Amino acid sequence: MAEAQTTQKRTSWPRFAKSNGKKACTVEGCKRPYRAKNYCYFHYKQWRQGELPHSRYRTCSKPECRVKTFKAGLCEKHHGEAYKKDAA
Repeated sequence: MAEAQTTQKRTSWPRFAKSNGKKACTVEGCKRPYRAKNYCYFHYKQWRQGELPHSRYRTCSKPECRVKTFKAGLCEKHHGEAYKKDAA
């Protein structure tokens, strides 16, 4: 006779800490165990999205601009502004 199995469909992957929670996140003031790249789950997510100072990609060299570089160390917007003068 078949038994009814209770299975739950997983909606997301579990958040496991590495090293059994012995090492902490490297962000100042954060005491969560690290997950990857020495960041906890939440700071790793911010790192992937480019919201932390050491971002995933090279970013624009203009102050306060966190966009991925396009050419010559500048994002597409700032590159266009800087080199538009040369084309005219």
